[in-house]
Amino acid sequence: MGVLLNMKVAVIGAGSTVFGELFGRSYADLVLEAVKECLNSVDKGFELKEVEAIWLSTAIGTLIRREGCISCEVADTLRLYNLPITRVENACSSGGDAIRNAAFAVAAGIYDKVLVIGAEKMRDVPSRDTVIAFSGELRHQWWHPRGLTAPGWAALYAVAHMNQYGTKEEQFAEVAVKNHEYGSMNPKSQFKFKVTLEQVMNSPVVAWPIRLLHCCPVTDGAAAVILANPEIAKKYTDAPVYLVGTGLAVDSFYMGWRESYTYSPAMVSAAKQAYKMARIEPKDVDVAELHDCFSPVEIMLYEDLGFCPKGEGGKFIEEGLSRLGGKVPCNLSGGLKTKGHPIGATGVGQAYEIWKQLRGEAGKVQVNGAEIGLTCNWGGPGSIGVVNIYRRP
Repeated sequence: MGVLLNMKVAVIGAGSTVFGELFGRSYADLVLEAVKECLNSVDKGFELKEVEAIWLSTAIGTLIRREGCISCEVADTLRLYNLPITRVENACSSGGDAIRNAAFAVAAGIYDKVLVIGAEKMRDVPSRDTVIAFSGELRHQWWHPRGLTAPGWAALYAVAHMNQYGTKEEQFAEVAVKNHEYGSMNPKSQFKFKVTLEQVMNSPVVAWPIRLLHCCPVTDGAAAVILANPEIAKKYTDAPVYLVGTGLAVDSFYMGWRESYTYSPAMVSAAKQAYKMARIEPKDVDVAELHDCFSPVEIMLYEDLGFCPKGEGGKFIEEGLSRLGGKVPCNLSGGLKTKGHPIGATGVGQAYEIWKQLRGEAGKVQVNGAEIGLTCNWGGPGSIGVVNIYRRP
């Protein structure tokens, strides 16, 4: 399979709303807030009218809000007309995929300056209705398992990993403890409180071994980034961050057809593509934002991304290798676990966090000297993997 080499697209601005239960703000409010912060973040100034095209990541807006033509709503919100707005929906991988597609358009020379928006309004209906709407729309074939929710999926993966590699419940819990610690320092997080190992281990079982404090919340939020041709970028900033690698792969949605429950072949493939394009290896990654929709998933992602050998993800968290100061600090934003998971906005929000890290603007969780950052989205769950790699000059 051919892989685009020497890809280099500049990220010149990034913005994000607070993630959370934002009942007082509409979808349009969130989009406008994220875009305004993104525009204001551009060092030498950037006007919205300079945008040549928009990619919009929204995964479940039409399912929950029962509204179509969301791209037109965004055009009205921003008062931007007569330019292309492309909606991307790829389950929980939508945000990362939207950035990937927008970057390809810039790399191909079709546009010089584009805007990527990720937005989701998930709390306008009860959480149960949100989950049922999303799950019901996905599993429409008669041979798909009925009633299997996202925690149930994650539990199947977790149990398989425990059985094959001896991974412990306490190691899953350590992920939640870590991410709550960092999320408590993130002003954009939905949850800003710490938890102890005992609190996680004693929280209610949702689908064993998945407990309540292993689960990310249902969230409202939006994020945005501006991508630009590297030569054009010099007009706007002296400190751009570059997207240098990207990968995407899709596996069977039906878990009975998967070759393993202990890893995601789609994520492994996406990571290999991204590393090859960026011309780096896993050991070169300085900081990462991972798709910890459930704590055990983060442990598997350490392995799928090559941060540690297969089966040693539990050891990786236990030894503090994914903490600040460790081998590969992961989810210093708090991850999905505490920052939140507004599905369409998640991947774009991860890019916002890595952009701050690589510009040295991450505050208390700054990785000293960070040069290469990685984001990944694990959709499906586990059937879609997207990996984006960023670096500073």
